[in-house]
Amino acid sequence: MISQQSHHAGGHSQDFDGAEKGLYDNTQSLDVLPSLGQVDQRTPIHIETLLSSISPIHEGITPSTSVPVLSLSWPVGWQGTNDTVPNPAAKKPARPKQKISRWILFQLWFNTYRKFFTFVTLLNLAGIIMATLDRFPYAENHLGALVLGNLLCAILMRNELFLRFLYTIAIYGLRSWAPLSIKLAVTSILQHVGGIHSGCALSGAGWLVFKIVDIIRHHAAQHDAVIVMGVITNILVIISVLSAFPWVRNYHHNIFEKHHRFIGWLGLATTWTFVILGNTYDTKLGQWRTDANSLLSAQELWFAVFMTVFVLIPWLSLREVPVEVEIPSSKVAILRFDRGMQQGLLGRISRTSIMEYHAFGIISEGPKSPFHYMICGVQGDFTKGLVADPPKAVWTRELKFAGVGHASAMFKRGIRICTGTGIGAALSTCIQSPNWFLIWIGSDQERTFGPTITGLIRKHIEPERMILWDSKKQGGRPDTMQLLKDTWTSFGAEVIFITSNMQGNDEMMQGCCAAGLHAFGTLWDF
Repeated sequence: MISQQSHHAGGHSQDFDGAEKGLYDNTQSLDVLPSLGQVDQRTPIHIETLLSSISPIHEGITPSTSVPVLSLSWPVGWQGTNDTVPNPAAKKPARPKQKISRWILFQLWFNTYRKFFTFVTLLNLAGIIMATLDRFPYAENHLGALVLGNLLCAILMRNELFLRFLYTIAIYGLRSWAPLSIKLAVTSILQHVGGIHSGCALSGAGWLVFKIVDIIRHHAAQHDAVIVMGVITNILVIISVLSAFPWVRNYHHNIFEKHHRFIGWLGLATTWTFVILGNTYDTKLGQWRTDANSLLSAQELWFAVFMTVFVLIPWLSLREVPVEVEIPSSKVAILRFDRGMQQGLLGRISRTSIMEYHAFGIISEGPKSPFHYMICGVQGDFTKGLVADPPKAVWTRELKFAGVGHASAMFKRGIRICTGTGIGAALSTCIQSPNWFLIWIGSDQERTFGPTITGLIRKHIEPERMILWDSKKQGGRPDTMQLLKDTWTSFGAEVIFITSNMQGNDEMMQGCCAAGLHAFGTLWDF
């Protein structure tokens, strides 16, 4: 079983730039109400919204198919109807928390991300130790290649095009024949490649320090320009790596944004200078070589070339695009963009071309739909500005990146559970596939999120394929684990994707792991 845990520094008022941005909701603990499952039944209505121009049957939408009807009963001894609204002020007996074993907590903590990070870091550390003991001949002759090879791998693991390629290979290569265990393992790998990114970036910085120390030790044979440029490159790369540490990224997002990106770019430029100088100066003869062969044959040059290419690719798709902003409440802004999208994608937006990008889940009816949407929960300065001063256009990269929800196409049937603004990352999967069940827990969703989101749900998801839990009307939040267990059995699911705040995510991940339900939670980089 593959069950992945998500970690984060906690709830804050600023904007985040995690794997699924805009998914955090200011909700309380999930342990408020006794077990209750209720399929939300509604009568058809006509809604005048941004969607009014879209025909009921739209190109690119997977047609509805017959699905098992979910039937969840009220707990024994507790009567209730759709018209009954429990008194929120009434004291409810506290539901005892399930005790989670230390082994399960360790499994969720030492997930695939940390396994990747540990493996990559220890492997490179072993290489550095062997090189120090003069037992690694390759390192002696190609220290620069070890530095840039690690940095190139780190860049690849965060490149939108490369990750979309990996997801495409996995989805189309596995979904028709692979057993569930392989699909779960591959999904876990795709979700946690950030561990390789972090491990390679840190290892690259470590090898760079080793290289500069080696150059300084033999400074008599080196030109001063090579030493100076090496030290400058070292400083810039280390600052870029340190600025991406979780504490900096989560508590000082703007510092992370400026230093990791701009100093990283400056570090790439000085890397080019360092590579050229280092490979054109002959330490044996003590003079500069003017022929290009020595430079073109250097491994370091080609690593630098590919690093530059993969850094540039996403930015070549940067465009300023028109946007329509709907503000159904003071808590949420709904952004509408042109063109449809596949399910499970996320997009980054900004008011400027190169500063302060924020990622949000994308809602779309299908690739052939005329529009896609982003739900931006009001959390920090950027999202507050969307409500206070709605933009007419924003900057975005047309090349969107894949979240773990994109891997849902590999599975036959699944459950997509989300809370609050997490619906932004979850809804497309349930709209575009009739084999996914939606559970959305929130407070006064229709009023908070407005008719556009409500209209999309009612238009494309059958009542028997969703549970919409309004904690305001129901007087509290449900027993989410009981909902998941009942839905898992009734719907015949084989995997659960969770999008919630950190507390809700941790509780559900722990419960799913203890119950033997395969689940993937929201990932906050560590």
